[in-house]
Amino acid sequence: MQRWIAVAALTAILAACTGNAAPPPEAANTIHVLAGSELKDLGPLMPDIEKATGVHLAMSYVGTLDGAERIVTGDRSDFAWFASSKYLDLLQGSTRKVLAQQRSMLSPVVLGVKDSTARQLGWANNPSVTWRDVAVAAKNGQFHFAMTDPSASNTGFSALVGVASAFAGSGNALTVADIKAPELKDFFSGQTLTAGSSGFLADSYVRSETSLDGIINYESVLLSLNTAGKLHEKLDLIYPKEGIVTADYPLMLLKSDSDTRTKYDKVVSYLRSNKVQQQIMSSTSRRPAVPSVQLDARFPKQVLVELAFPGSLDVVNNLITAYLDQIRPPSSTTYVLDLSGSMQGDRLNSLKRALDNLTGLETSVTGSFARFRRREHITIVTFSAAVQDVREFDINDVSPQSQDFVKLRAYIDGLQAGGSTAIYDAMYRAYQVAAQRKGADPNRFYSIVLMTDGENNSGRDGNQFIQDFHRLPEDAQKIKAFTVLLGEANPDQLKQLADLTGGQVFDSRKTPLSLVFKQIRGYN
Repeated sequence: MQRWIAVAALTAILAACTGNAAPPPEAANTIHVLAGSELKDLGPLMPDIEKATGVHLAMSYVGTLDGAERIVTGDRSDFAWFASSKYLDLLQGSTRKVLAQQRSMLSPVVLGVKDSTARQLGWANNPSVTWRDVAVAAKNGQFHFAMTDPSASNTGFSALVGVASAFAGSGNALTVADIKAPELKDFFSGQTLTAGSSGFLADSYVRSETSLDGIINYESVLLSLNTAGKLHEKLDLIYPKEGIVTADYPLMLLKSDSDTRTKYDKVVSYLRSNKVQQQIMSSTSRRPAVPSVQLDARFPKQVLVELAFPGSLDVVNNLITAYLDQIRPPSSTTYVLDLSGSMQGDRLNSLKRALDNLTGLETSVTGSFARFRRREHITIVTFSAAVQDVREFDINDVSPQSQDFVKLRAYIDGLQAGGSTAIYDAMYRAYQVAAQRKGADPNRFYSIVLMTDGENNSGRDGNQFIQDFHRLPEDAQKIKAFTVLLGEANPDQLKQLADLTGGQVFDSRKTPLSLVFKQIRGYN
């Protein structure tokens, strides 16, 4: 027995010395929360929640629709906390994954319009503006706006449901027959900026403000933009007359044991107390969920009309699919893929699986939304010591075994690795190709996705790339690059590329590559 204890102790010491020590045991008061990314702004409130309730909320952030699917397919979180539970309510059906829910704050999804544009269009201080008015202005080229992807973010999802319901004009919950694709296409012809999250969209709006007339987002985000001092021109908030969809941020209970239920009740009671509701309103610009807390002066006093939410999952999925494949402007996406020697083996196989999944092979609901879309143009730039190949694909038939996808899949599956790493040469070539396409067809969403597992060690360096980048046409410089870290990739190099172009870094060292590529689709 003493010998066993000595061996165990020695094993523990060796594990600690090699960095493989077991993590410390989790505190008994820890509750795991699957949460929407927009709730990151509640970070400063977390210590107060723990102090007042004795409950430590460990937040894991995810998109609303992706989170809903995770819960239905067996996620082991204790609570969920999204901007809305409406999609999850439909998706769970009779399975009763959500055992209780209580809303914690409110923020309608509305339209922010530059003050000069609002005055020009007669929308300033006009409570009679309708979603149809916006569609007419968009169709006439008078209104260009930013909105998130409905398959990735609740703001885009809520806006799409709201606009489609308003156009149906029945006053009832939307049906498949009510989806008016031509009218919706007129409305979304004005969408010239997309994103996968409401926060990133707001940042991108600030960067692209001169070329936009407005932005659809949470009321709270628009109010914050107006007070942040980053805008050249303030936004007038428009609450269309037909109605809007409001995020109510329900805290949801997912586990049935009495201890988790007790913790849930404590957190809900604390969040809905008058003092905390006032604090949330002051710090996040969201409305209180408790009627006894009065709105402050930032919020308009007009009565908001809440549109009915679809009562069928089939309606919602049909609406999102129609938006992606028919309604919104099509996209042109360039994938810049590192095929250097270090990619051989598992890394290259992971890359192939991630891309193959986007050709319709992933059958989950969110996987079907993330696949390459009808009317999309795909360019693949491969590189090692130099640019190897530039191959282009047009997607028209999105059935998994279509010739469009079979051809693309065959190319992906034939990729081979070897050689050194010329990141900047490949990125410059990608921008040249994208610039040429954008010049010929400007009415698309353009983006570039770089995946690399190493540092640049061949061809032009970062400084030369920056100089060359600034010589590109102005429209080409507006194309965002989304960079994916894998293996030994240099985080600073990839962050510099993302920051230069207004894009974002995704880290596949912590998240499976297939999930990363799926997440990026919300930005394409």
